[in-house]
Amino acid sequence: MRKFVSIAAALMLLATLVTLATSCTVPSGGGGGGALIGVAMPTKSLQRWNQDGDHMKTKLEAAGYKVDLQYAADSVETQVSQIENMITKGAKVLVIASIDGESLKGVLEDAAKEGIKVIAYDRLIRGTEHVDYYATFDNYKVGELQGKYIVEALGLDKGEKGPFTLEVFGGSPDDNNAYFFNAGAMDTLRPYIDSGALVIKSGQVDMEQIAIPGWKSEGSQARMDNLLTAYYSDENIDVVLSPNDSLAAGIVASLKAAGYGSADKPFPILTGQDCDVTNVKHLIAGEQSMSVFKDTRTLAAKVVGMVDAIMKGTEPEINDTKTYDNGIKVVPSYLCEPVFADANNYKELLIDSGYYTEDQLK
Repeated sequence: MRKFVSIAAALMLLATLVTLATSCTVPSGGGGGGALIGVAMPTKSLQRWNQDGDHMKTKLEAAGYKVDLQYAADSVETQVSQIENMITKGAKVLVIASIDGESLKGVLEDAAKEGIKVIAYDRLIRGTEHVDYYATFDNYKVGELQGKYIVEALGLDKGEKGPFTLEVFGGSPDDNNAYFFNAGAMDTLRPYIDSGALVIKSGQVDMEQIAIPGWKSEGSQARMDNLLTAYYSDENIDVVLSPNDSLAAGIVASLKAAGYGSADKPFPILTGQDCDVTNVKHLIAGEQSMSVFKDTRTLAAKVVGMVDAIMKGTEPEINDTKTYDNGIKVVPSYLCEPVFADANNYKELLIDSGYYTEDQLK
């Protein structure tokens, strides 16, 4: 009863990715004059942040900057201390992927006193006027892509009535992006939930019920275990909406433990985000259906362009001045466009583009 995205659609997505990568690229030419740029990343425990940090450092150094790249091991106190040290060292711009978007008010006041500009990187910094710009992907669209994939895979857009069973997972409640991912997906799926084509047997849809603190795989695995035991002992689950790959990895582990992966118990449609190596392997094996691809090279290139503009005393390129209200101000933002990978198009998107080698995905 399921449909799969056509090869034509996959090729269209590849064309979109090539266009976006071109439009978001900035030239590297050693014009940074050796100025110090502080880059604060949340953790090394997730593959995507290692890639973000590496790409950022490489591109900034190629543009002529010195880079202080720090990872905070998911500790707010550590991240604050690292940013304080960057300020003391004389950083001219801070690029910050925050752990807790509400926790940096004090240290950013210190940065503002020194005239240091702040770029929030892929996670909005909230509750302070001292964040100058925000660079991210269109996070609402991430959720839309996940929702649309589910709709098309089930044929709901072609009149299929189901009913199909669905359970919903949410991201970390301290990450502003989690709410945009959820809104995009649920706005897309809600008409089919309301019509009865999609049935959430647990009834759990509020972020307070579905959020997984810290985006932890073990948290999503435990919740999926509980859902399967409580609601799916006598029937299979058809769809699981997971906002990212770390949660999807835990969900896959739970499904395997419950015997999914056979003809009688096929894996449900399962979404994700980030195209982590482990999850791309799940795509290839048929254990995960899709993952939204946010090319960290694209975002890093955009941020280098923003840093260059700040250092030259000009305004960085911005394409959104309405969406990202941090509670004190609407932060001027640049949104890159995400696409998705699945078993049909991952080679074109991830291998042919040079993001991964074929050996990494074996």
